[in-house]
Amino acid sequence: MLEQNMKQQLQAYLENLKTDVQLVLSLDDSDTAQKLHELAYEIAELNDKVSVIENNNASVRKPVMQVVNPTKQTSISFAGLPMGHEFTSLVLALLHSGGHPMKLEQAVIDQIAALDQDIVVETFISLSCQNCPDVVQAFNMMAAINPRIKASMIDGAAFQAEVTERNIMAVPTVYVNGEVFGQGRMSLTEILNKLDTGAAKKAAASLNDKAPFDVLVVGGGPAGASAAIYSARKGIRTGVVAERFGGQVMDTMSIENFISVQETTGPRLAASLEEHVKQYNVDIMSEQRVKNIVEATETEDGYAHIYLESGAILKSRSVIISTGARWREMNVPGEQEYRNKGVAYCPHCDGPLFKGKRTAVIGGGNSGIEAAIDLAGIVEHVTVLEFADTLRADQVLINKAESMPNIDIIKMAQTTEVVGDGTRVTGISYKDRNTDEIKHIELAGIFVQIGLVPNTEWLKESPVALTPRGEIEIGAHGNTNVEGIFAAGDVTTVPYKQIIIAMGEGAKASLGAFDYLIRTPAPTAK
Repeated sequence: MLEQNMKQQLQAYLENLKTDVQLVLSLDDSDTAQKLHELAYEIAELNDKVSVIENNNASVRKPVMQVVNPTKQTSISFAGLPMGHEFTSLVLALLHSGGHPMKLEQAVIDQIAALDQDIVVETFISLSCQNCPDVVQAFNMMAAINPRIKASMIDGAAFQAEVTERNIMAVPTVYVNGEVFGQGRMSLTEILNKLDTGAAKKAAASLNDKAPFDVLVVGGGPAGASAAIYSARKGIRTGVVAERFGGQVMDTMSIENFISVQETTGPRLAASLEEHVKQYNVDIMSEQRVKNIVEATETEDGYAHIYLESGAILKSRSVIISTGARWREMNVPGEQEYRNKGVAYCPHCDGPLFKGKRTAVIGGGNSGIEAAIDLAGIVEHVTVLEFADTLRADQVLINKAESMPNIDIIKMAQTTEVVGDGTRVTGISYKDRNTDEIKHIELAGIFVQIGLVPNTEWLKESPVALTPRGEIEIGAHGNTNVEGIFAAGDVTTVPYKQIIIAMGEGAKASLGAFDYLIRTPAPTAK
C-alpha cells in the first residue's frame, strides 16, 4: 500500500508517539475496505505503540478506520481511504492521538478542552481537494484534545449515495450534530468562534488593547506577506490583519512559474509564507475582516484607524492594503441560489463530486481550459462556454482540450441563467451571440472561471481612489492618493496578476511606507 520511502518517513514520525494508539477497523467487502485494511496493518508494523482492532460493529458507516487513544477515549475517524491530500491528516491524527504536542497556543488548547458539549463532526471531502485537509485537521486536533468531540473525515467519492442523499455538491462540507455547519475552507479560529459564542467578543477586546503599529498590512496573501517581512526587517512595529493568511493562493492547486521553485501548490506556498513571516516580530491577526479605514488626518490621535467587523479598532502610522482579488461571478439568475449546489469555482476541489455527470466550464482563458481538461478525466462530458469569438488560453492548452472527445467548446456564448430543481443544478441557459437565440444545456455542475475582481468593497466610502473596475490606483512607490496609505498586489492597478509580481509590489509598498515614516513626525494627540 505504502511505498518504501513513505514507510521510512512515517516510521520516523511515529517515533514521536508517547502513548498507545489503536486503529479500529469497521469494514465491508469493498475494494476500498481491503486497501484500508492493508494500510492499517502496514502502519501498525512500523511502531509497537500502534495496534489494530477489527470490529465491524464499531461504525454504521463502512469502511472506516478510527484512530483511538484508549486512555483518553478520544476518537478520530477516516471513512474511506485517507490518501492523497488527506494522508497528512492521518499522520497528524496518529501523532496527536499518541501525545505528540500540537502547534497550538496553550490558550487555544484550553479553549477547546473547555467546550462542555457533545460534538459529532462529519466532514465530507474529496481526496483531490487542497482546501479540505485544513478543515479536517482542525477538527481532528479538537477531537484529540477533547473526548466529547468526535471527528470523521468522509471521502465523498467512496460514499456517493450519502453525498446524493444530503445534496452535497461542494467540499469540504461540514455537519455538526447532523446540521450543516459550514462549507469551504475554515480555520480552527473560525470554527472555535462559531462553537464558542463568547470567543469573538474576547478576541475583539484583545485587539482593541493593542498599541498602535508603525506599519499595518491589511491582507495576508503574497503581497501582504512580502510587505510584512520587509517592514519587520526595518525594526519597526509591524502587524498583519487578514481574513485568512495566504489569500487566494490557498485556492491554487499547481504553481509552476514561481522562479527558483519548479513546482509547488498554493497551500504549501501559503504555509511557507506564514512560516517566513513568523520568523520576524510581526503581530499576525487572522480571521479578521476589515470594514473601513479612516486616514490619520481625520482622527483625534493622528493615527490611521482600521475598523474591523468584529467591532475592534486597530491604529497605525501607515497602512499597506493588500486584500487581493477573488473569483469573478457570472451575476446571472440562479447563480447564488445554486452556489455549492452545482455552481462551483474550484474544479480541483469539487470535480470528483460530479464523477460520471455532465458539466460546463464558463470561461475560455487558461483557467477555464485547464479546468475543462482536468474535469474531462472525471466527468462524463464538459462544455466550455466562452463569451468572445476566440479563446484566450495558451494554444497548447487549446490543442489539448480540442483533442479530448468529451470536451465541446462553444464560442460567442453569453450565459443567461443557471437552472435547477430547487435543490441542485439541472442545466444552464445561454444566448448565442451570433443569432440571439437562447439555448439550454442539461447538466449537473457549472464551474465558473472568468477572472478576478478586486476585494475593495470595504473602501467604497473611503477617500482611497479606485478605478471604475474597483482597483486601487497606486503610484511608483505603492502610494495611494491618501498620505500614509499604500497598496500592493492584485488589489491594485499593477498589470499582470501574478504571485511573483505581487511579492515584488509588497516589498515596494513596504519600502515606500518606511520612507514615509522616516520623513513624517510621529503623531501627537490633537
